[in-house]
Amino acid sequence: MVLAKTRAALIGLAIVSTLVLVACDSNEPKEKKPGQALVSVNGKEVTTLQLNEEIKRANVRPDQYEAASKQLLESLIIRQLIIDEAIRNKLDRSPDVMQARDRANAQVIAQTYIQGIVSKVAKPTQTEISEYFQSHPEFFSQRKQFDLITVRLTTKDLSDELKKTIDAAKSLDQVVAWLDKNKIQYFRSLASRSSTDLPPQMAKMLQEKSKDTIFIVNEQENSLLISVSAIKDSPVTLAMATPQIERFLLNQKYKEATDAEVARLRAAARIEYFNAAAPVSGNVEKSAIPQVTPMSSPGVTNNSNLTEPASEGAIERGIMGLK
Repeated sequence: MVLAKTRAALIGLAIVSTLVLVACDSNEPKEKKPGQALVSVNGKEVTTLQLNEEIKRANVRPDQYEAASKQLLESLIIRQLIIDEAIRNKLDRSPDVMQARDRANAQVIAQTYIQGIVSKVAKPTQTEISEYFQSHPEFFSQRKQFDLITVRLTTKDLSDELKKTIDAAKSLDQVVAWLDKNKIQYFRSLASRSSTDLPPQMAKMLQEKSKDTIFIVNEQENSLLISVSAIKDSPVTLAMATPQIERFLLNQKYKEATDAEVARLRAAARIEYFNAAAPVSGNVEKSAIPQVTPMSSPGVTNNSNLTEPASEGAIERGIMGLK
């Protein structure tokens, strides 16, 4: 199954990326590619270096190496065939292709430069990790687990009568009983979120609201009814939390390093805005910086053909929407 998905994904990538690759192939001199040639496709070599790069990107396990290598090599052949046909149809001369190639090239160069900056960032020390642990008991020593019940139904069934029933209900079970009585289809599921998973203000809201509070979130064609069934203590030790804290602090250091480097480059550069408004000082968009950074599954019971559980973000949006 994994191998099938890998092959399908690479074939899809080959088709999507063809317009970028053809521009590169058509404008470069025909010279021998580095690495041992594995296959020749219309005179174009597919090499071991190319195959090894695809294997690396596919995160192939050692026990799948032989089978995956064969499938990935075939995918590289398919990609080369598509490139050749695209060039034959002069797609390599399209302005869209040239623009996409320039953008991809710029992203690779910028990403490589930023990677060089963050490679010099030191890993968090054990002291830093311990201090973070002690400073945030709500995430660790005092962590809470919220057990949630969700009921998914079509928005058209969320009538005024049902809303009145929800307002008067003491629990979500009473609402479910009303839905059963009125033969309204729904999908019921269980989910868990911890105070580590949720933003602090959201976790606080969940603790402050009573258990009979029912949250309603509209997801266009469908709506969710959410209630907290239980709040439990779920502490974690420093040893358990160390890997997570280390990743968080390291990503924080990455961000600080990249922000500082971008600030240095901007200060040293001469930037003139012609047909665009200059950003407010200190409010430069950070999302343009290349990124280097590296829930519980719901238990389900249902009474209908509404077979999709609540989306991962739906619960959070619904809770945050409550005042």
